[in-house]
Amino acid sequence: MDIYLTEVANSGSSLRFPALPKSINYGGAARYQTYDIISLGTVKVPSGTDVINISWTATFFGESRKRESYIRAWKAPKECQNILQRWRDNGTVLRLLVTNTSLNYDVTIENLDCIEKGAHGDIEYSISFVKKKEIRVYTTDELKIAAYVKKSRPADSKTNGNYTVVTGDNLWSIAQRFLGGGTRWTEVYNLNKDIIEASAKRYGKPSSDNGHWIYPGDVYTLPAA
Repeated sequence: MDIYLTEVANSGSSLRFPALPKSINYGGAARYQTYDIISLGTVKVPSGTDVINISWTATFFGESRKRESYIRAWKAPKECQNILQRWRDNGTVLRLLVTNTSLNYDVTIENLDCIEKGAHGDIEYSISFVKKKEIRVYTTDELKIAAYVKKSRPADSKTNGNYTVVTGDNLWSIAQRFLGGGTRWTEVYNLNKDIIEASAKRYGKPSSDNGHWIYPGDVYTLPAA
C-alpha cells in the first residue's frame, strides 16, 4: 500500500507519503438539501450523500530514520509539511490515491496540524480531506421554466478537435456526446491509448482496464464525427 497526492491541474506536482499511518478514517452520511444560488438564479440540487471526509494521523520521520524498513520513499519532514500547507492554503484540488484500496478521490485539504517531536527531527501530523463534490445545476428545460428564462450555453470543453476530460466523464459519454454514439468509445481509446495508459500508471493502476480509468485534465484527440 502507498499513499499519493497529486495536483489535478498539474500531474507533475505530487507527494508520495514517506510512511503509512496505522489507519485511515473515512465516511459520510446521507443528505438531502436544496439551494438558492443568487448568481445563477433559482436552481435545484438533487439529493445525494453528505460530504465524505478522509483523515489520518502519522509521522514524517527525520533523516536519521530514512533507512528504516517502514519508510516507503523518504522526504524531509519540513518539505512534506510545506507542500501540504501550500496545498491547504491555496485550496488546491488533489487526487488522493491509496493503492490496494478503494480510496481514489479528488479532494481538498480541510485541516493540517503538525508538531515537531523528539531529537530525530520527526514531525507528527494530523490531516483531513474533504472529497470534492460538484453541484449539479438543472437546466431550465428540466425545471420546466424554459419559457420564462433567457438561456445561455456554457463554453464547451472541446477545442479544435481536442477534448479536456472533466470529473464524471467516461469514454462512452464522450463518444456519445461528440461522435454520435457511445459505441465509438473504442475509437477514442485507440486514438489516445498512450495518454490514457500513462495516466492510469501515474495514479497507481497497472493499466486503464481498456479505458475504464480516465482522469480529469487529460486532453484527448477526437476522431472525426
